Amino acid sequence: MSFYRHLFLCSASGKSTISVEPWSAALYCHARCFGFSSLEEAAAERRRRKRQLRIEPPTRRDSGAIRPARDPNAARLPDSTASLVGPRLSLHNRIQTLIRAGNLDAASAQARHALFSPIRPTVFTCNAVMSSILRARRFDDVFALFHFFFSQQNIIPNIVSHNILISAHCDAGQVDKALLVYRQILLTAPFPASIFTYRYLTKGLVDSGRIADAVSLLREMINRGHSTDALVYDTIIAGFIHLNNMEMAIEFFNELREQCPVYDGVVHATLMEGYWKLGMDKEAMDCYQSLLDLRFRMHPATCNVLLETLLKHGKAADAQNLFDQMLDEHKPPVFMGINADTYNIMINHCFKEGKFAEAIEVFHSTGVKPLPKDIARYKFIIEKLCANGLVEDAVKLFDELLSQSLEPDAATYSFFADAYFSDDDDRIEDAVVFFYKMVSGGEAALKAAGAFCHQILNGLVNSGCMSQAMDVFGKMKEAGMTPNAANYEVLIAGLCKEGNLDGARALFEEMMKCGFLAGLELQSFISESFQRAGRGQEISFLSASSTPSQATSAHWVAGEVVPQTTSGQQVAGRVFGPSPDLQAVA
Repeated sequence: MSFYRHLFLCSASGKSTISVEPWSAALYCHARCFGFSSLEEAAAERRRRKRQLRIEPPTRRDSGAIRPARDPNAARLPDSTASLVGPRLSLHNRIQTLIRAGNLDAASAQARHALFSPIRPTVFTCNAVMSSILRARRFDDVFALFHFFFSQQNIIPNIVSHNILISAHCDAGQVDKALLVYRQILLTAPFPASIFTYRYLTKGLVDSGRIADAVSLLREMINRGHSTDALVYDTIIAGFIHLNNMEMAIEFFNELREQCPVYDGVVHATLMEGYWKLGMDKEAMDCYQSLLDLRFRMHPATCNVLLETLLKHGKAADAQNLFDQMLDEHKPPVFMGINADTYNIMINHCFKEGKFAEAIEVFHSTGVKPLPKDIARYKFIIEKLCANGLVEDAVKLFDELLSQSLEPDAATYSFFADAYFSDDDDRIEDAVVFFYKMVSGGEAALKAAGAFCHQILNGLVNSGCMSQAMDVFGKMKEAGMTPNAANYEVLIAGLCKEGNLDGARALFEEMMKCGFLAGLELQSFISESFQRAGRGQEISFLSASSTPSQATSAHWVAGEVVPQTTSGQQVAGRVFGPSPDLQAVA
C-alpha cells in the first residue's frame, strides 16, 4: 500500500527521487489495489450491486390491460380454507360450540339463517352441521340440508359434502342413490372421488348383500389411480367371512399384502374373527402373531379393535401385553399411541370380570408420557363404580376430578343420584356429605348439580329433616346456585307440614320475589294449611299481590321442571329437577 502511494506522489511531482528496482511479475499478480477510500464506501457499493441484481417490481400497473374473460361454463370451485377467516370463522366457531354441546337443531338453524345475512357460512360450516346430524342418524335431515345448502342456496359442495351424503344414503339402506351421487361426482365435479367415497360405498354394498358389486367397485378404485386402501379390503374380507367364504377372504388378504407392504392392522382383527368363527383358535393367534412380527407402529384406533377382539375371545394376557406396549409407545407429540377409548375398553373388561380394584389401577396407569384425563374418562369409570355400589371409590375420583380443574356435567351427578337415592338403598346422609364436598369444590363443581341438589332437598324433606334441608338450601344460595321453583315448592310444603307457617310464608314471599309462581296444587295445599291455622287471609293477600306478568310456574314434564311464563313471554333455559310429591310430603 505504501509503495503505490509513494509512486503516486512521485508521478504527481514530475520527478522521481528514489530509484525503484523492478519487482517480480508474481508480486504484481498477487498485489491488490483497493478502489475505495473507506470500508463504508465498499459496503455501499456492494449493496448497490445487490440491488441491481434484484428483479425490480413494476412501478405502475397497466390498468388498460385486457383481462381474459371468465368462462361462464367453467365449473365453480368450492371454498378454500383461506375463506374461513374473520367473521366467517367466528360464525363457524359459534356453530361448532353448539354442536359440541349437543344442540344440533340450534346449530342447523343458525347456519341456515346465516345464509340470509351478509356473513354467509362456508362449505366447511355446512359440512360440520351435516356430519353432526349424520352422527345422530337423522338421515332425512341430512338430505334436506344438503338440498338446501347446495341446491337452493348455491353453495359449492366439496368432496366432503358428497361423502356425507353418500354415507347417509348407505346408512339409510339407499345404496343405489349413493351410487348415483358417486356417478355424478365422476361426471360433473371439478374434483375426483376420495378414498373415503369408496370406503362408504363398499361398506354400503357389503351391508346390503351385494358383495360382487363391492369387488367391482374395488377394481374400479384401483383402475382410477387410487392407492390400495386397507379399510376397503377389510370391508370386503369381512363380507366374505360373513358369507362363510374363508377362502376368498384369505385370497383378498394376500392380494392386499402384495400390493401394500404397510397396511392397517385392523385387517388381521377381521381375519382373527373369521378363524374364531370356524373354531380355529391356533390359526387366529398365528394371524395375530404375524401382525406383531411386522413391527408396524399402529395407531390407537387399530389397536383398540385388536384389544376388543382379544378380550372378546378370552385372550386377556395378550390384550394386557398389547395395552402395555401401547403405553410404552405413547410419546406425544411425536406419536399418539393410546387414547381414551383404549382405557375404556380395558376398564370395561375389568368390571365385567368383577376386578374393581384392577379397573381403578388401569385408569391411573401411564407410560413414559401420560395421557391427560378429561371429563369423559372420569365419567366412564364413575358410572361403572356407582352402578356396582362402589360409591366411596367414585367420590375419591370425583375429588381428583375437581383437583384437576375439570367441571362435572349433569350426567356425572346423575350417577351419584342413582347410587344415593335408589329404591332399595336410600343413603340421604351420604348424599348430604357429598353435597358439602361439592360446595367446598367451588362454583365449577355446582354448575350442573341442580337436579342432584333437588333430590337431596326432596329426600331430607321426606325424611322429616327440615332444619338440615334449610341448611342445604342456604348453602346452595351461598355457593352461587339459583334455586328453581321446584326447590321452593318442596321446602314450602315441608314447612307447612311441620307447622312452621312463618317460615313457609317467608319462603313463599322469597319465591314470589324471584319471579316464580306456585302451581295450583301447591297453592291449594298452602291455603288449606293456613286456613286450618286461621291465617287464610295472609296467604290470599300474598297470592293477590304477586305479579303474574313476571312470574313463572313450574310445569312438570317427564321429571323435568320447565319454567313457563304466565303472560306468554318466553323463558330461556330449563331448570331440571324431579317432581315433588306433595302428598308424600303432607
